[in-house]
Amino acid sequence: MTTNVPGVRSLEAAIQRCQAMGMRLSRQRRSILELLWQSGEHLSAREIYHRLNEQGQAIGHTSVYQNLDALTSQGVIECVERANGRLYGSVSEIHSHVNCLDTQQILDVWVELPPEVIAQVEQETGTKVTAYRVEFFAYRQPESLACGS
Repeated sequence: MTTNVPGVRSLEAAIQRCQAMGMRLSRQRRSILELLWQSGEHLSAREIYHRLNEQGQAIGHTSVYQNLDALTSQGVIECVERANGRLYGSVSEIHSHVNCLDTQQILDVWVELPPEVIAQVEQETGTKVTAYRVEFFAYRQPESLACGS
């Protein structure tokens, strides 16, 4: 997956990206980043709000939405659009997803397609592929603890 836009793949890189862009790293913004990396999940704004408040971090709905918007627009975190709303994930680097049909969770994976597949896509569409994402849809395997179990 090649791209000219550097992505964020760690909490440290997210903090560095914020600082490099001159973004104020407020307590609320840092808390949101830490929660996303600690949970390892894709969460809705509502889930982020509830989890932070359960942890004793007083943050309002508006602050959560504003900070998520700022972090997403600057490429610090990922926003995944779903039919039932937006989900936010910690990794903004180009990557693919496994959508677990059992748990409704989204799992981050890094997949490299064979060069022949990229060439076929380019030939069929008359384009030059510079980056890609693959969406997988899967059920949890009974003997596996994948999909968040």
